[in-house]
Amino acid sequence: MDIHEYQAREIFRRAGIPVPPGEVASTSAEVRQIADGLGGAVVVKAQVHAGGRGKAGGVKLAKSPAEAGSHAAEILGMRIKGLTVERVLVTPAEDIVSEAYLGVLIDRANHAPLFIASRAGGIDIEEVARKTPEKVRRLHVDPRYGLLPHQAYWIADFLYDDPSHIQQGARIVGQLWRAFREAGASMAEINPLIVTPRGEVKAIDAKVSIDDNELFRKPDIAKYRDTSSEPAAERQAREAGLSYVKLDGDVGCCVNGAGLAMATMDLVHHYGAEPANFLDIGGSSNPDKVVTALQIITSDPSVKVILFNIFGGITRCDDVANGIVEATRRIQIDIPIVIRLTGTNEQLALRILEDAGFTAYTSMDEVVKEAVGLTRAA
Repeated sequence: MDIHEYQAREIFRRAGIPVPPGEVASTSAEVRQIADGLGGAVVVKAQVHAGGRGKAGGVKLAKSPAEAGSHAAEILGMRIKGLTVERVLVTPAEDIVSEAYLGVLIDRANHAPLFIASRAGGIDIEEVARKTPEKVRRLHVDPRYGLLPHQAYWIADFLYDDPSHIQQGARIVGQLWRAFREAGASMAEINPLIVTPRGEVKAIDAKVSIDDNELFRKPDIAKYRDTSSEPAAERQAREAGLSYVKLDGDVGCCVNGAGLAMATMDLVHHYGAEPANFLDIGGSSNPDKVVTALQIITSDPSVKVILFNIFGGITRCDDVANGIVEATRRIQIDIPIVIRLTGTNEQLALRILEDAGFTAYTSMDEVVKEAVGLTRAA
């Protein structure tokens, strides 16, 4: 789950990271009022779940409350990477001597959190790592022990030369680790981490992504979810208890079980097509889930054929069959549906589908070949 910058700042503040003050507004009048209260120059920043806000014109410096309100009028309502800006963050402008990058994320390949630090802050860390890898320092944190003090100092010593800056930086490294751990994050980054003319080290930007699997035990973090920024299909799937990921192909897949879903997608690719999605209806025997799954799949205009691949263990094949029949009654489906059902109540399911005019397969290989063939024909 991605969260907005102003929410990430709250997480950082609770961990002790020095973050400048700031308030969120949804109108130009509110922005002018906030800017007047802060005094001096301010920065107006679009709050959307998208990178590249500055390049898109979503981050503007204002020297007066009136100018801040004018900038807000331009930013509010603009679209950045397909997302409409509905709120802006107003925060004091900072004088900057230097910028650095500091982040921590889950390195799945090495099964450990990974700190990444660079003196080249304020720009894409991926570009820095690709073009000048010597400017990047990496540190894996042993999950058994967490971040140790000397490791935090080792990272800060790479970022700064001044002993005072190193000391402040080491403290912020430890605080970022605390924020990352306590929020159940999969990624937390500060870009840029600045040094001011007074020698203060501050985080003037905050980005945090939360591991969805942590949300059930962190209700204070779960409330940060902004459903308006989520694709409608993903929101509908999550609310229905379905696992859904949009992909770039044209075969809409509806499968039960993550392993079978991955195998189905591999087989679709093997026979010359590409899956349009990963969609796992899970082990529930609830026909309504099947109806929702079909609604989600058919909302994707790139889908040319719908492929059901169900192995009924906990899931009852007749419930899936009833869901397919009910869905075709509720919504207009103008593309072919191919179905493979095998397992619990298989024969009953086949009769239900046959009575409704469907042909069902019991071979996974045959049903995928049929789906790919229909896709090519379409």
